[in-house]
Order: sequence, then structure tokens, then C-alpha cells
Amino acid sequence: MGPVPVGSPNVHADRPHDGSGTGGSAAVRPLGQVVPAPRSVRPGGSPYVVTAATRILFDGGSRDEAREARRIGSYLAEALRPSTGYALPVTDRHARGGIRLRLDAGERSAGAEGYRLESGRRGVTITAREPAGLFHGVQTLRQLLPASVERRSAQRGPWTVAGGTITDSPRYAYRGAMLDVSRHFLTVDQVKLYIDQLALYKINKLHLHLSDDQGWRIAVDSWPRLAAYGGSTQVGGGPGGHYSKAQYRDLVRYAASRELEVVPEIDMPGHTNAALASYAELNCDGVAPPLYTGTSVGFSSLCVSKEVTYDFVDDVVRELAALTPGKYLHIGGDEAHATAHADYVAFMDRAQAVVRKYGKTVVGWHQLTGATPVEGAVAQYWGYDATGAAERAQVAAAARKGTGLILSPADRVYLDMKYDRSTVLGQSWAGYTEVDRSYGWDPATYLVGAGVPEDAVLGIEAPLWTETLATSDQLEFMAFPRLLGVAELGWSPAATHDWDTYKVRLAAQGPRMTALGIDYYRSPLVPWPAG
Repeated sequence: MGPVPVGSPNVHADRPHDGSGTGGSAAVRPLGQVVPAPRSVRPGGSPYVVTAATRILFDGGSRDEAREARRIGSYLAEALRPSTGYALPVTDRHARGGIRLRLDAGERSAGAEGYRLESGRRGVTITAREPAGLFHGVQTLRQLLPASVERRSAQRGPWTVAGGTITDSPRYAYRGAMLDVSRHFLTVDQVKLYIDQLALYKINKLHLHLSDDQGWRIAVDSWPRLAAYGGSTQVGGGPGGHYSKAQYRDLVRYAASRELEVVPEIDMPGHTNAALASYAELNCDGVAPPLYTGTSVGFSSLCVSKEVTYDFVDDVVRELAALTPGKYLHIGGDEAHATAHADYVAFMDRAQAVVRKYGKTVVGWHQLTGATPVEGAVAQYWGYDATGAAERAQVAAAARKGTGLILSPADRVYLDMKYDRSTVLGQSWAGYTEVDRSYGWDPATYLVGAGVPEDAVLGIEAPLWTETLATSDQLEFMAFPRLLGVAELGWSPAATHDWDTYKVRLAAQGPRMTALGIDYYRSPLVPWPAG
């Protein structure tokens, strides 16, 4: 089992102490020793020590700003109280010293997610223009404290933050992680746990893969058998499951409280056996296939020639769009091998129109570029070194016409790829992906050789497919520590991307992941601390 989300009643008090970052002789963590690397670090001056007298002060120019600053201050207090044992009251009463969280519309740190962190003898001040920036600054503050601050039971201090100033903002606005809840169903608590882990490293998009051949995971009132029957199994024949609308809304709210936007995906016209098994009329022959619990791909397709198919698409998109406040809605479109090309183009034309009808931005896997992406559409590229030149050229042509790209190269950031031949979990169809390979590429230039302009790249996303994964420990082992490198590629300036310096900062995250209960892969390429 991994860590409990901040604020959860289960505090893992029985977990062993790892000894990291505790004791009176503990060295102060260097100001820049965080992941992702900040844009600017200026160490200097006296450190600040969190004590029993520390207060968390919130400050906002308007009532809404003050409310958001209070919310983030409460989050920080809940994160720090169990390990420090301090009360850490959250207040707007001005006091000398403490941890001050300021929302300031005039803050010069760039963009909606930027922040400035200033630390000195009298306190720490985090200033941001928007709540997202303030929240990201809090994540940096967590990493500047000893790793044992993440434990959910009382630990020894001192709780020291190095002196100096960090000024920070992200390289890309889209920094995502995809979680496949279709191959193996993941509970609300499992997803919330992953959200908390993503938030620490400034990931801001959670892409939920909600439907596939093996399971349909979201309730749809107008087509109730999709979830009740289509969601009743999973890979290997387990019980499956689905989210009620209330549960999905809860996940969306929880993600938003951690400054993550949920991007829901309904994969179509392929990867649809769960839907085809639920409703015979979606099949061209009118015969429902059996539920599927294997792992093959490319054999299923909605019946493109039937008008009922588009009634189905409209109903599903309408209901899902109403549940999802974010701007994106993902319609899949990959591995539609059972759909004729002309039918695929015709289907994607109509499906994209439905997404736009309900006010969402279309996202599809990069095969969408083989049809006609609508204006403003986004293609998610999952090709890898073996992807042919013609396919890359197709993606590049769409990018030059205005289609935005999210980069998810399978042999770099598919988190379900095995680390090496000895890895028990995961798959290897895209090769083996050690930590250095996952980190060692530049999103801006990755497809330049194929003709993709740098400004077409909106960001990066790390998918985690679950054909072989069912528990939180299994998810964590495959995602961590590679997910940290993905977060850095998406957030940090290109000039900071250097494996030799990154692996040192990554190694320093080992005790923190241990304190959080994350069952991470101890790559032999990383100089993890002894013990």
C-alpha cells in the first residue's frame, strides 16, 4: 500500500523510521535540490526553522484570493502536522515570522503557475499570481524540508529550510499523467493516492482512460448497461467496477484541489468491446460479442454506418462533458485496425463535431492526424523509435496546420514499459526504458527532424497502462522514479536538463519516496543514499 492522501485519517503510524533528514545533526537541504529543477535559485542568508511557534499565514487581495490562500495553507498544515507534531495554525492575522502564503495579482513570476519562494531567518514567504502557482510553491517547500516530514507519525527535527530565493514557472502548460482504469479497475482511493503523488512533482493534468475492450468505467444514464455490464470485468476476469457519477465528480474535485485538471477519455471507434458487448445495436451485425478479458488490441469497432452509433457518441459525450469542468475531452482513435480507413475518417469527423458541440477541446491519439483534425484539436503522439517516417510525417503535417501535440513517446515515457529484462511487471513491445532513457530527451526537438515546429508542442504526458498492473504498489513501482523525470522535462527550463546533475537530485528523492510509502524502483544508475 502506498501513502494515504494528505488529510486522510490513516496515518501509517506503524511504518519504520528510515532515519533520513532527522536528528539534530541533519544537514540543511540545498535550496535547489528539488524535482523538477526550478527556473532560478539564489541561495543565501540564514535558514528558517519551523518550530512549535510557527504559524501559516495566508494573504490575498480579494475575498476569493484569501479563500484560496487559506485552502492551500490548510493543505500545507495537514501535510506537516503529523510528522512535526506542531499545531501550525492557519491564520490571516499578521504576525512576525512563520510561513506566509500570498496571492498577488501583480506578482512578476511568469504565468498562472509561477511562484516566488523567499526563505530567511524570520520565515518563508511564497508569493504567486494564481492559486496554482501558490500550490506549486508549497510542493517546493515540502521538498526543502527533511524527507521525514512526509511521514504520518511524529518524527524528530530540526525542520530547516535553506535561506535564499527561488523564482519558478513551468516550461509547458500541459504536464500530464495518464492512468488506465479500464484494463484493471482502480478504486477512487487508488486514484486519489496517485493524484497526491503527481501533485508533489507539479503534474497538472490527470488523463483517465475510462473505456476499453476490457471494461467501461463511468456511469452513463442514457446507456446504463455500459457500466453495469460492460464494467463488470477486467483483464484476467476479475470483478471490474465503475465510477458512479458522484464518484467521478468527487475525483474531479479532489484533483482540482491539488491543481490537476481531469482529462477523460472514451476510446473510439476501436477499443470498444465493452460497449459492443453491452449493446447489440452498436454492432453492424446486431449481435453482441462476449465480454473480453484478454490483452490483444485492434479487433473491435463501433458500426460506423449505423445512425444509432452517433446517438451513442452524442449521449456519452454530453453526459461526460457535463461532469467535467476542464477544457479537454479525449476520444482515443488509436489502433482502429478493424475500421476501414474511409469509415475511420467519417467517424472521427462526426465524433469531433460532437465534442465541440458540448464545448470541449478535442484530444485524440496521434492516429487522429490520419483523419481531419478540427481547428484547435490536440493529437497525443505515442510513437517511438520504430515508428515509420510516413506516420511521423503525417503528424508533422497536421502540426504545421495548427494541431497541437502532446508528446508521449512509448519508448521514453510509457510507464508500463519494463526497466530491463529482469523487470517482472509491465511490457516490452516498445523496448526497455531505464531511468536515464526516460529522462534523456527534449520535447521541443524530439520531432523537429520530422518537420514538427517547436511551438506545436503543448507539453508532455506519461501514460501508465494496466494490462499487468492492479495494485497501488505495482503502479508505484513502474511509475517511480521515471515519473519524476517526466515532470522535470515538462516543468524545468531546457538548460537544466542534464542527467549527471539530475540523478543526484533524484537520489535525494529516495528517502522522501520511502517516507511517503512509495514502492519505487531502485535503479542501479542512480546513487541512492545508503540504507
